[in-house]
This record gives sequence, structure tokens and C-alpha cells, in this order.
Amino acid sequence: MSTKTSMTDAYKLNNGVLIPPVGFGTWQVEDGDEAYNAVREAIKAGYRHIDTAQGYGNEESVGRAVKDSGVNRKDLFITSKLTNSIRGYEETRRAFEDSLKKLGTDYMDLFLLHWPRPSAFRDNWAHMNAESWRAMEEFVDQGKLRAVGISNFRKHHIDALLEKARIKPAVNQIRLCPGDTQDETVDYSREKGMLLEAYSPLGVGKIFDVPEMKELAKKYGKSIAQIAIRWSLQRGYLPLPKSVTPARIRENTQVFDFTLSDEDVALMAGLTGAAGTATDPDGISW
Repeated sequence: MSTKTSMTDAYKLNNGVLIPPVGFGTWQVEDGDEAYNAVREAIKAGYRHIDTAQGYGNEESVGRAVKDSGVNRKDLFITSKLTNSIRGYEETRRAFEDSLKKLGTDYMDLFLLHWPRPSAFRDNWAHMNAESWRAMEEFVDQGKLRAVGISNFRKHHIDALLEKARIKPAVNQIRLCPGDTQDETVDYSREKGMLLEAYSPLGVGKIFDVPEMKELAKKYGKSIAQIAIRWSLQRGYLPLPKSVTPARIRENTQVFDFTLSDEDVALMAGLTGAAGTATDPDGISW
């Protein structure tokens, strides 16, 4: 069970870097005013961990919001991810530097390989991931990157990367929400020293229609979103909830003043498929 007590009560990654326990997700947040205002609101609400990606197309807006927030850069944790159309050593170096420029920062806290087997590299994915990883490791050596990680990787993808990796991945960011627990991937990632980050912890909105979640919200006097985020924390995940509504952005930080019973944590885990399930990373078309 999570013993996290606040938005700044950090997890410690396998290299000693501290990471705030709830991140603000920006997937499907449109570049421009929407992304800028959402991230400004999130930082104002107490988020110190912002998660974006090259593929989201909103790094510039995220960077402007961070700069304008008035919060010291060293007190914020910023993550981005390598887009699927880019793999290889030189290509990754250029893409990472481009992300730094768009984000308006001279270093990143965490950078991830976004998917293990992009459609453009389906036949030589392991080699191309290793080449990208080599570039990422050099950025760690240079102080431009504090931690490296992966996203949507399963056991065979992890094994292939570890054969070549000098620096082990610190996190695996995967889809985790009530009813979608990916137990084999979670257990193996933890065995290899990784923290699990939970993207779509609200099941891309599907969680709000689940009858059992409505009942639990009544039982605890909390919103369905708060129940789902608290569940992630008690499972030892790092949830990345997304919202563009100021009231909900604030609400999603208020998850440290109650505890779900072990029985209710298990009940939520057992809601198989109620809020959708993870995409097979070997079958993606992007």
C-alpha cells in the first residue's frame, strides 16, 4: 500500500532521482491555449510533475506554461517521449535536442521510448531501440537527462533492451486503471527495478460509467476520479491523470486524506475490462 502523503512525497527511482507521486498528463491536450492553460492550472494546483511527449504535439505550450508558472525549474519534474517515427542514434540525438528547445529547458528529468515496436521499425525494432537508447544514455552522461525509461514495453521488449542497455530503465509507463492491471508486465518491470507509471488512470473517461465505481465514490464521499487515482497510489503506481477543467485539475490532487480498504482495492482491480484494456504494442499501426 502507498504511504504517499502529498503531491511532493516522492518516489525514488532506481538511480536515486526523486519523482513526484502524481503527474499531470497532457495526452490529447491541444497545443496552444488549451495546453498552456491546463499546465498553468496544474502547477497552480500543486502538480510538480508534468508528462508530455513529442507525439502529443504540445511541448512548446507545456514549456511556456512551465516558464510562466513562476516555480523554479529545479522544483519541477518534466517528462517527454521519443515519437514513433524516430529511432536510431543520430535521429534520437536531434529529436531530444529539439524537445529541449521546444520545452525551453536545458535538461529533462525523464525521457522515454514511447512504444517498443513502431510500425516504421517493425522488423528491426530491437536494434533501433538499442541505438536510440545509446543516444539517451549519452544525454544522461552529459547531464542533459536525469533518468531514462520506457513506455508500453512488455517482457520480451524489456529483455531485448536490457541485452544492450548500459543504463537500466527507471520507469515503464503503461496503461493502468481499475480493471486493467497488466499484472505480468507490472511484476516483471518491478523485478527489473522499474517504477510503474499509470497513464489513462481514469480509463480515458470510461471509468465514470462503471456502476461499482459510482458506489465506491458514494461510500468514500469522493469523486470517481479521486477513487481511481487513490487506487493507483495504493497499488504502488504513479498515476498521470489528465484534465483541462480547472476544478477537476484541483480535485485530482486531493487524494491523500483517505484510504481505500484492501477489499475495495481488490474489487477495483477485478473490474476486468470495465474501462477498456491496453493496446497490444506489437500490433500498433503508428
